[in-house]
Amino acid sequence: MTHPTKQRLLDLGLAMLLKHGYHDLGIQALLEATGTPKGSFYHHFKDKEDFALQVIDEYMHYVHAGLDECLGDAEIAPLERVRRFFELTQQNYQKEGYMGCLLGGLGQELSGVSDVFRRKIEGCFSEIANRIAVCLEEARELGDIPADSDARSMASLLVDCWEGAALRSRLRGNAAPLTAMLDFYFRSATIR
Repeated sequence: MTHPTKQRLLDLGLAMLLKHGYHDLGIQALLEATGTPKGSFYHHFKDKEDFALQVIDEYMHYVHAGLDECLGDAEIAPLERVRRFFELTQQNYQKEGYMGCLLGGLGQELSGVSDVFRRKIEGCFSEIANRIAVCLEEARELGDIPADSDARSMASLLVDCWEGAALRSRLRGNAAPLTAMLDFYFRSATIR
């Protein structure tokens, strides 16, 4: 179980990283917003980088919970399960004011300047794609997508397209790019 102070810092840190990004995240502002003494922050985190990496881990707990909920429901067709995951993610973006994906935002900001973040974020995207690929392989086996489809490549492309649409959604402040991308992807992926 995570210490309550640490959990409070991670929870608010996630919201602040989404809104401000890494470079504009002020540790002092985080401490003031959570009522946490500076020493407590450094008890739980080595530095700002360690903090942000742990926020990413926390974010991935939510992502994996969403993947488990959607992809694990064998009562629903595989392609519907995959789409459902992205639709629930889209609903979360809407609740957050279309701030988009933490991984995408930090990846854009930090991948060119930090190998640590580049590797971490790429690993997270790969985990998501691998989980989706299992469901897409099931769809291939059922004949819902062409028999010669490469489920791993399709899953990776889906994640890539989603991240681009998430950026556009953030820029526009609405879901239109996300919805258009999902419609196009699933229309293109299925057998006619």
